[in-house]
Amino acid sequence: MFSKLFVVVTTVLITLAAAMPNGTPPPPVTPPTSPQCCSSVQNSNSDAVSAIATLLGLDLSGLNVPVGLGCSPITVIGNNCGSTTVTCDAPEKAWGSLIAINCLPITL
Repeated sequence: MFSKLFVVVTTVLITLAAAMPNGTPPPPVTPPTSPQCCSSVQNSNSDAVSAIATLLGLDLSGLNVPVGLGCSPITVIGNNCGSTTVTCDAPEKAWGSLIAINCLPITL
């Protein structure tokens, strides 16, 4: 009797563990509000974005949004970006200037 209970409990625990997401959930995608100057903007499924996201511990597998790489905030009007000027979700401080999510081009 005890061995059957042990097998049932073990099976339930293994099933729950397999159902739990591994890693961190993808960052929330909100309307972009932060003007950024990014060295490039790529799809969240690209190899470069995946590599950086992995280094930062982010799981972007469920997202299909433009992602800015090498971004810095634009704080001065008339700032000469010299790269790609976009509006993104404000990058989290933990990501440094490596990545910004949901980057849309700024049209003037």
